[in-house]
Amino acid sequence: MSLAMVRARAALGIDAPSVDVEVHLGGGLPSFSIVGLPNTALREARDRVRGALTTSGFEFPRRRITVNLSPADLPKDGARFDLAIALGILAASGQLKPASLQGGVFSAELALSGALRPVPGTLPVAVQCTQASEWLVVAADNGEEAALGGARVYAAAHLLDVCAHLRASPSLVPVTAPSTGAQRPNSPDLAEVRGQHRARRALEIAAAGGHSLLFCGPPGSGKSMLAARLPGLLPPMTNHEALESAAIHSVAKGRIDATAWGQRPFRQPHHTASSRALTGGGRPPRPGEISLAHHGVLFLDELPEFPRDALEALREPLETGEIHVARVGTQLRFPARFQLVAAMNPCPCGYLGEQHTDCRCTPNQVRQYQNRISGPLLDRFDMQVDVPRLPPTELEACAPGECTATVAARVATTRRHQQDAYGKAAAGLVGDELERHSALDRQGQSVLRHATEHFGLSARAWHRCRRLARTIADLEGSDAIRERHIAEALGYRKTVG
Repeated sequence: MSLAMVRARAALGIDAPSVDVEVHLGGGLPSFSIVGLPNTALREARDRVRGALTTSGFEFPRRRITVNLSPADLPKDGARFDLAIALGILAASGQLKPASLQGGVFSAELALSGALRPVPGTLPVAVQCTQASEWLVVAADNGEEAALGGARVYAAAHLLDVCAHLRASPSLVPVTAPSTGAQRPNSPDLAEVRGQHRARRALEIAAAGGHSLLFCGPPGSGKSMLAARLPGLLPPMTNHEALESAAIHSVAKGRIDATAWGQRPFRQPHHTASSRALTGGGRPPRPGEISLAHHGVLFLDELPEFPRDALEALREPLETGEIHVARVGTQLRFPARFQLVAAMNPCPCGYLGEQHTDCRCTPNQVRQYQNRISGPLLDRFDMQVDVPRLPPTELEACAPGECTATVAARVATTRRHQQDAYGKAAAGLVGDELERHSALDRQGQSVLRHATEHFGLSARAWHRCRRLARTIADLEGSDAIRERHIAEALGYRKTVG
C-alpha cells in the first residue's frame, strides 16, 4: 500500500484541532515534501524523520514521498507531527499495518536517534482526545501531563517502543494520572498585617465575590503585603477550572507543575512589561500574563508606571474574560478571566496627604501622575481603597488580626452560597442575573441614586456597586441587600484622582 493516514493534532492557542497526516509514496526521483501550511520547524521534520527511521533500523523508502497535513488552510508549527509522519511512512511502505493506527493520535518530536522528545501544549491535545474518544501516544516526559486530560495515554521513550506496541502484542502500559490533591498555597498569613482594618475588610470582600481591587497609599503602608495574601483567601479551583488553567500553562511553558494543580495562579509582572507581555503574542502566539492568571489573580504593583498601552489593553478582557490576539495569518482566543488587584502611590514621591512627611510634588505633577491611569480603566475597579501609613506607636499597639484560615473559611462559605444561588461569583452577575439577585429596597435605591448624581458615577460603576453590595450581603448571610450594604459598597469608590 502506497498511501497511509495517521491522526495528529495541531496547536492553535489552547485548542488542539484534529489534523490528518496523509503520506503517499509515488514514483519518480526520490524526494520528500511536506504540504499543508507547515512552518520552518515542521519542514525540517524531513531530516529528523529520515534520521530517526534509518538509525532505528527501518527501511527509508527511496521514492517520491508526499506528506499532506489536512486541513490545508490550518497553520501548523513545531515538531509535534514528527512521530505521526514517521509512522505514516512506515505504514505506507508496508512496515506497519495501517489498521494498527486507527483510533490513535500521535504527538512527539523525534531525535535523530529515534528517541521521543516532549512537545509543548500536550494537555490540550489530551483533553481533545478525551472528547473524541481517541487514545494518545506521547513522549515519556509528556506522559503524566497528558494523563491529567483524562485520555487513554501511552508514553514511549523511543520510536521502536511505539512500533512494537502497534504490532502483534501491545507492550506500552497506559499512564496513570499523578496525584493532584488540591492543597492550599503556601502563602503568607493575613494575621501578619497589623492594623489596616478597612483594607483587610476590602481584601476579604474581593476574595468572597471575585472583585477587582486597587490599593492607594504611600510607600511602606502594606499594599503589596496585603495583595500577596489574597491567594491564601481564595478557594481551590474546581476540576474544570484547574484543567483550563493548566492547559494555558502547558501551551505557554511547555510543561505543567502537577503539584500546583487546583491552586489559583498569582501573577505579578514587573511594571516594565509590555502590552504583548500582558496580553500575549509572538510567533506563534503564546498566552500573556492575563491568560496565565486565568481563574486566579493578576497583581500590578506600581500601576501608573506600566506603559499606557499595556494598561489600556486590560479593559476589554476585564469585561469579556478573554483576549483575542491577531497576527498576520493567525487569530487566536485565549481565556483571561482573572481577578485584578493593583497598587499605586498617590503621587510621584508617594507622600501626598501624609502628616509626618512633606510631599515634594507640584499639583501639576500629581495630576499628570494620576492621569496615567485612564478613567475607563479606573472605572473598572470595583473597589479603590486608601492604605494609610501607620505610625510605629499604632503598629505596636495593634493586636494581631484574624488569620488567613479564619477569613478563608468565611470566603469559602460565601463562594459556595453564590455558586448555589447564582451559579457564579457575584462579580460575574450581568443583565437579568443582576436584576434578579441584586434587587434593592427603596432605601437602597435612594442611597445609590443620590450617590450616582452627587459623584457622577457611570452606568458601569452603578452596576459594580450593586454587585459589590451583593457580596457584602452574602458575607453577612443576608438574602436581601440593605441600605448599609449599599453604603459600604459606595465607600469603596472614588478615592483616586
